[in-house]
Amino acid sequence: MERYTRSVLGVFGSPSRVLVRGEGAYVWDADGNRYLDLLGGLAVNSLGHAHPFLVSAVTAQLATLGHVSNLFTHPLQIALAERLLELAEAPEGSAVFFCNSGTEANEAAFKLTRRTGRTRIVAATGAFHGRTMGALALTHKAAYREPFEPLPADVVHVPWGDAQALADAVDDDTAAVVLEPIQGEAGVRPAPAGYLAAARRATRAHGALLVFDEVQTGIGRTGSWFAHQLAGLNGGEDVVPDVMTLAKGLGGGIPVGAMVVYGHDNARRLGAGQHGTTFGGNPVSAAAGLATLHVIERDGLLEHTTIIGKRLEEGLSGHPLVAGVRGHGLLRAVELTHPVSAVVAGHLLEAGFIVNAVAPDAIRLAPPLILSAGQADSFITALPAALDLAAQELS
Repeated sequence: MERYTRSVLGVFGSPSRVLVRGEGAYVWDADGNRYLDLLGGLAVNSLGHAHPFLVSAVTAQLATLGHVSNLFTHPLQIALAERLLELAEAPEGSAVFFCNSGTEANEAAFKLTRRTGRTRIVAATGAFHGRTMGALALTHKAAYREPFEPLPADVVHVPWGDAQALADAVDDDTAAVVLEPIQGEAGVRPAPAGYLAAARRATRAHGALLVFDEVQTGIGRTGSWFAHQLAGLNGGEDVVPDVMTLAKGLGGGIPVGAMVVYGHDNARRLGAGQHGTTFGGNPVSAAAGLATLHVIERDGLLEHTTIIGKRLEEGLSGHPLVAGVRGHGLLRAVELTHPVSAVVAGHLLEAGFIVNAVAPDAIRLAPPLILSAGQADSFITALPAALDLAAQELS
């Protein structure tokens, strides 16, 4: 920890532990203590740690061809793009841009919206879309934005979940509406039923693009390949965006980001030389993406995620400090009646469980999709003691 403080830029504060090994849903620290990882590297480690198939795929690819510039292509990049377009149910003429992170994917989407000839973007209060200057302009939290203003202009934030406010904000000068189907950093707040469909109607009426940021919610995290496909969010309508951004769980721990652009016209908005990346879509990351998607499908993890998510939702309720459990699949927040999430998370860490105090009154869970029923039950059993300790500190 002392060496970390002396050598690593302190933008993340002090780390809670020094982790040295992982296997499945567990990690171990430098002192030999084991933890059930219910955060999954912030929704990244879809298959847990050291998954044999992912390790094999990445190792074999690295031993074959590790990197080529984007002056060339390779079969895995093409195969991963084709697979994502298939899962996204994107129409003929759609295309994928690969990068390295969610922020980069959102930055690419931001640039693509400028190719409409318009500049105005509508986003939501509570939104988090990244920390580069363009993505930061879409992000709502003042503490993230204000130290770096002026940001790229012409972004307006409307109240999250208010379909009328969103519709009123979209006009013929609007380039795009950018939304998370479930707001992650705001405390795992799902869009109200019908909200995404309302956004689609508003953008279509004014010729604006609809961009879904599925960086945290995509790749099976909610029990569907992408959260906007959940009937509970789209009000029963088939909502198809113009752009979808992905990262986090796509590579199972290997950095992979992607922007999926729907339809021929949208896919031609960025032409040769108008955007680029050095590492995006490299053979190793593409192998990781294909391996992750394969295991999720092969092992039935979409259904498993739904089942275990429901188990957590039902099992974590009932304590006086718990106001409810929100979210879908294995992206959940335990809503607290008092702003003691950091205290609760600290007690849980001491007890061997990694969670995230995403808001003062909310604990975020984003475990590996392979989390077993027994592991979920161990957390359900352990949470009341941590809550009791927090309650004692309140009194």
